[in-house]
Amino acid sequence: MDPALTYGLAVLSGGVVGLLLAVFGGGGSVLATPLLIYLVGVRDPHVAIGTSAAAVAVNALVGLSVQARAGRVKWPCALVFGAAGLVGSLAGAQLAKQLPGETLLLWFAVAMALIGGSMLLPRKDAGDPAVHLTAGLTARLAPAGLVTGLAAGFFGIGGGFLIVPGLMAATGMTLAHAAASSLVSVALFGAATSTSYAASGLVDWPIFAALVVGGGAGVFAARPIARRLEGRADLARRAFALMVIATAGYVAWRSLS
Repeated sequence: MDPALTYGLAVLSGGVVGLLLAVFGGGGSVLATPLLIYLVGVRDPHVAIGTSAAAVAVNALVGLSVQARAGRVKWPCALVFGAAGLVGSLAGAQLAKQLPGETLLLWFAVAMALIGGSMLLPRKDAGDPAVHLTAGLTARLAPAGLVTGLAAGFFGIGGGFLIVPGLMAATGMTLAHAAASSLVSVALFGAATSTSYAASGLVDWPIFAALVVGGGAGVFAARPIARRLEGRADLARRAFALMVIATAGYVAWRSLS
């Protein structure tokens, strides 16, 4: 494929992921790897996962800076969860690199289907906005973070669809605080996963740069779209979830065939 076309498609892919992340939140980054493989033409699934994980980390840092300025991040809880998950993400990435590419893609399709299914579940915002870290919360946060990080590192995804409910279940914080605080873990897990892959030469840095550029444009373009969808947010989210599930079926079919 012509390099100019390759990088142009990578920018487009980043734009799609950035737009979906900005409009729908958790779950959007899971489309980055399939787009890199089937649209951009990255042949090695490991390179696609490592490269997308690096881009996810950057996107999460940008979002985190916005949420931190708004005062929505529960830093003590977020850091305990993220620190425990950091260990898990490194272990998960190391395990994934040992698997054949097609086997990894099949497991990735399973993860996509679960993410899509989780997005179809009703979301509740009930919780304590004044929650603070205690010894009891730490005992619940650390194991939850470890398991979530393991999954995020293995699949090379941000893991927001697991982190948000994990934070809410372990601490009782509100959905808004959990979504903001989850970005600490998403950034840490993405950075750890991509670092592990980069150490093995499995990150395409020019493609990564194109994804980041496209992601920034996608976030900017999402603002008017998000405003228009405010009255139909549930319907739009369900449509997006069904698209993720359909993509999972396609990835599974391609990996098996």
